[in-house]
Amino acid sequence: MAARMKHHVDANWSHAVLVCKKCSKKLKGGFGPDGSQKLSKELKARLGSKKGRKGHLGVIEVGCLDVCPKKAVMLVDSRHPGVWRIVRPDADLDALAGELAVAD
Repeated sequence: MAARMKHHVDANWSHAVLVCKKCSKKLKGGFGPDGSQKLSKELKARLGSKKGRKGHLGVIEVGCLDVCPKKAVMLVDSRHPGVWRIVRPDADLDALAGELAVAD
């Protein structure tokens, strides 16, 4: 008898935040108090996102989103896939995290 393979895995995420990896790499950090953090890492810290599927939301670096703004990073909130954000290093990350946070 063959072993049964799972067809899905449950996650606690309410939504996902997709961050362009190529934009982040070109910027070489640029975020955080000293400007050396990647946007995805800074957002995870501000949103209190746990690692993996156990967190309340996911912050994931994805391949190139093919927009490539100069000196900025593309971000997509899966709750609003029709609106892509351009995040510059001087952006108010506390305000951004507040907008991306899970609504109670």
